[in-house]
Parts: sequence; structure tokens; C-alpha cells
Amino acid sequence: MSILDAKIPEGPLAEKWTNHKNKINLVNPANKRNIDVIVIGTGLAGGSAAATLAELGYNVKTFCYQDSPRRAHSIAAQGGINAAKNYQGDGDSNYRLFYDTIKGGDYRSREANVYRLAEVSGNIIDQCVAQGVPFAREYGGLLDNRSFGGVLVSRTFYAKGQTGQQLLLGAYSAMNRQINRGKIKPYNRHEMLDIVKVDGKARGIIARNLVTGAIERHSAHAVVLASGGYGNVFFLSTNAMGSNVTAAWKAHRRGAFFANPCYTQIHPTCIPVSGDHQSKLTLMSESLRNDGRIWVPKNIEDAVAIREGKKKPTDLKEEDRDYYLERRYPAFGNLVPRDVASRAAKERCDAGYGVNKTGEAVYLDFASAIERYGKEEALIHGNKNPSAEEIYKLGAAVVENKYGNLFQMYEKIVDQNPYKTPMMIYPAVHYTMGGIWVDYNLMTTVEGLYATGEANFSDHGANRLGASALMQGLADGYFVLPYTIGDYLSKDIRTGKIPTDTPEFDAVEKDVRDRINKLMSGSGKHSVDYFHKKLGKIMWNKCGMSRNAKDLADAITEIAELRKDFWANVKIPGSAEGMNPELEKAGRVADFLELGELFAKDALQRNESAGGHYREESVEQSGEQKGEALRDDENFKYVSAWEYKGEPKDAVLHKEDLIFENIELKTRSYK
Repeated sequence: MSILDAKIPEGPLAEKWTNHKNKINLVNPANKRNIDVIVIGTGLAGGSAAATLAELGYNVKTFCYQDSPRRAHSIAAQGGINAAKNYQGDGDSNYRLFYDTIKGGDYRSREANVYRLAEVSGNIIDQCVAQGVPFAREYGGLLDNRSFGGVLVSRTFYAKGQTGQQLLLGAYSAMNRQINRGKIKPYNRHEMLDIVKVDGKARGIIARNLVTGAIERHSAHAVVLASGGYGNVFFLSTNAMGSNVTAAWKAHRRGAFFANPCYTQIHPTCIPVSGDHQSKLTLMSESLRNDGRIWVPKNIEDAVAIREGKKKPTDLKEEDRDYYLERRYPAFGNLVPRDVASRAAKERCDAGYGVNKTGEAVYLDFASAIERYGKEEALIHGNKNPSAEEIYKLGAAVVENKYGNLFQMYEKIVDQNPYKTPMMIYPAVHYTMGGIWVDYNLMTTVEGLYATGEANFSDHGANRLGASALMQGLADGYFVLPYTIGDYLSKDIRTGKIPTDTPEFDAVEKDVRDRINKLMSGSGKHSVDYFHKKLGKIMWNKCGMSRNAKDLADAITEIAELRKDFWANVKIPGSAEGMNPELEKAGRVADFLELGELFAKDALQRNESAGGHYREESVEQSGEQKGEALRDDENFKYVSAWEYKGEPKDAVLHKEDLIFENIELKTRSYK
């Protein structure tokens, strides 16, 4: 085990990034055109990085498994993007955004990175407005803001419930400009299957053309991983079905340390599971918690009657409803952070108060908001004595303007009108805070290999605050990586093109082909999805919303056995030549089967509760915080970074000690 050096610059927190930029090496424009960079992933982190690097003059190759960069999973983000603009005049600042993010992550993130994130956040909004992103605006034309969980200010910029889509189209348009100039060469429907190192530096990749099946070699002076998170290790998640860990895991196998794999976010507002037929879950934006009130019946008899179809939620009077978040956390109410809201929903449902047929759902109710907005609109229109029908009509119109597409989506999936009856929600796997370990410059432990966005671990600690994923992806791509990668590439101005006809490329390509042949040689007893679903059940039941030592130890054993069964008995129809979606899936599930074991191993060694990692052995036993997560700063105030040594059970732990000089560590309270 070693202590990792994050290369954090010296000096006061608020001056670190500016001073660092002033001192790092640069590449002059004439030399940039002789340097190649590969970017894996074209979501917000990858798309913004590719567009910016190409605008600077580098030659960029982008790789995505989708048929177009605009289909990256970033497009699914709904609620908004954080920035410390203080447009509301409610006391926001860079420091407060920094503080909220550190606290929200349960004091398990790196101060310097998080402050930089807050510092550049305002620039992101300016950049996106200049690109034409249609953020919501107030009556006077100024950009509107709303609030998200874990904060007491309104700092979230949004475009109805489709913020990710609009931001991605902005990055995609910037990419297209560079594609037309010839500075970006896009490789769509390509999947990165391995990293090639030359003299210890990342110098290229081996990729598979998903249309022809051809194995290709691509070289560059640096490689950037912007390939997203690994939530699909649980099978059921809010991620797109194609989202995977393969690029990050292959980098891990080549020497990039994997950090905090156990830190997974369970999002509290998802449409509940309806049966075994489902392959994914649907997220309902956290922004809905601005106006929606979360509740369950106060009396267990009412909950039973609702589950049996004998009562409707609208039959229950106000005094028969338990608005449990407002009751437990009066300061933040329905806008507590995601981990807190998720655990509270699970606790109520486990106690028997769940409201759908499975008993795993709570209500998200907009009746109060519709009435409040309706009365306000009536007064604005000069109607001082509106009828109940007029109040409802006016209020529903306001809610539709703010959340309309989310309500439409819910109604299409559930076949219930959320304007008339409360939504049903339940927590589900959403985002992964863990990822490839990077230093302050976003470089991994492999020289020349960078990781940005959700693919790295750096900014969110043990729990990401809502609307911070889009912020981090665009901060890394537009405003951080283009500076820091230049410092590294300044040493390559005389290197020349990296050849691909070398022993290093030969060896890695052979490894890739051997792995594909091994996958194709399974006995054919079970499909890829059979193994993925079995893995998902192990992960959810034993590494899900709450964890304990016995279950985690069992999970490690069970996943190892499942992986052995997979390699012996997986059924992959077709051939390795040509298009074969089942082969693509098989490769990704093989990587999940390794990651899953490391995930459980990381969770087992971290015997504390922190953010999304809730250990049943580490809970507050008394006082105001009784039942809440209990952190152990004395023994676990570090980043767990794992080095690959063959089997996940043999992975070696390295630690990055977290030093807090600007924030006092406290028991996290939202009461």
C-alpha cells in the first residue's frame, strides 16, 4: 500500500487554480496541430473536451458506441445544472457551492478539486448561453433558478425537464464545427476494448468497429476517458442499457487505480419497479421535490387498503398523511440530499407503509403546489375570489410550464395522471461517485491517461448533490482538462506521430482477440442477460441501499462463482466477425462481473457509513441523529484507490488521505 499524491497546488484555496494555470507549461498553436488526442465517450464531459481541444488546435479522435454523439446518456439528465451565479440574491457564492458539495458528499471529496468546480461553474452557464442553450427564464428575461436537495439557495439552471439534452446539443454543435473543420475525426459505433501503453505512457487504444466487427488500432499522444459511470452493474438502474464500465475497467487492468467503487448513488425519485420483465428504471427529476411533497399514510391500515386497491391516496385527509421528510428534517424538508431521502423512503416501506402492490413506493404529491400557484396566478390576474376549479386550472398550468414533459413521461409509463393523483416513486440506482482515480490535473496513475466526468471519482465524495453531474462534466471538459493536458503534452512537441505497427500494439491487440475468442467459446447454456440479472440481484440485495459485513462477504464469494460460471457457460450467438450486439453485451457484463467483486470488497473494508455507502454496523445510536449514518473520520478519512493485480480479490489498496483545511468536519445534519 502507498499514499497517493494528488499533486494539489500550494497556496490559499481560492488561488490554487489561478496560480496553477499561470505556472503550467503551454503548447503553442503551431505545435498543437502536430499532437493527437483520443477521447473516449461523447457525452457532456467527452463532447465538451473534444470540442475545446480541437478548437485549441489539437487533432482529436472521438469514440462512442452509439450511432451519434448526441445519443450519449448525458441526454437523459433532467433537472438542471448548478452554478454559483447568485442570480436570486439569496446568499450564494463560490464558497457556499463548495461547502454544500463537500458536505453533501459527506466529507469524502478533495477540497481543491471541489473548490475549482465551484469556481468555474459560472463560466459554464456563460458558455452554454453563448451556444444557444435555451435555459428557462423569468418574466423579465433573466435566467431562472430552482433549488435542489442539500442546499438552502436556488442555484440550479434548467431547461424544463430536459436540461441534459439541451446542454448535450450545445456540446454536440461545438463538436460538429470541429468535425467540419477536420479537427475532430469521429468514430461512432466503435467500442474501446483496451489501452495501449508505450514506455509506460498511454499512447493509443484497440477498438472494435461495432458494425463490421473489425478490430482497429488508433494511436495518440494522450487518451481521455469520458465514458460515464457503472450503475448498470446493478442491471436495473436509471442508466441507458448500453452504459457500461468497459473503458474504465480496461484502463484499470492496465494500471489505472480504481477509486471508491462502493460509492453509488441511489436516487430517491424513480418510478418503482413493476415486475421481472423490466430491463431499466425511469428517473423522475429531483427538481420535482421543489414543489412535490413526499408522504405515506400515517396509519398502516390505510397503507394496506391502498395496496389492496380499496382506497385511493386522494381519499386520505391531510391529518392522515405522514410527510415524513418534513417531519424528520424540518430545515430542508423534501429537499434533503438524495442519500438521506432514499434511506428514509426505504425505512418507511420496510416498516409497512409502502403504497404500491409490491409495498415499495411512496407518494410525490403536487396538490399543494397546484393550489398555491393557482391562488397566486388568480391574484396576478385580478381574481380575488377564484373558484376551486379556477385555482386548479391556473395552478396546473404553472406546474405544466415547469415540469410538463416529466409529467407526460410519468403518465405514459404508469397510465396515471399526476396532476390528479400523486406520483409513486421509489429509490433506484442512478449515479456512481466512484471511478478512475485522478490527481488535480485529472491524470490517472497511468501517465498520459486522463479521466473526466462521471468516469473519474474526484468531485462528489460519497454522495453527489443533484444537478452537480452536468456541472462536473462540463467543468472538466470546457475549463479544466484543456489547461492541464497541455502541461503534459508540452513534452511531446518533438515526438511525432505515434506508430501503430509496434510490439506494444501487437501484444494488446492479441489480448483483445484472445478475450473475444474466449467469450465465444462458452458452452452456450445461458444468455448474457441471464448472468447480468443474477449479478444485479446480488448487487441490489447485498450491496444496495444498506450493507453489512456478512452480506458483503457473501457477495464477494457469489460474484466470483457467477463469474466462473459465466466464462464457462455463456451463450453468444453469431460470430466474432461482423455485427454482434450479444458479443458487445458479453464483454461489458464480463467487466461488470469483475467490478462487482471489487465493489463489494471496497464496501467491506470501509466499515463506516458515508453518503450513499450505508453500513448497518455504523449508525448513530442516540441523540438527535439516532438512526442516521455514522461516519468514522478517525479511520476512514481517505480515498480508497485499488490497484489491479489479476483477480479482484487480489487488488491492492492505496490511500489518498483527505486533508480539510478550509472546512470543519461535522456530523452531517439536515434537521
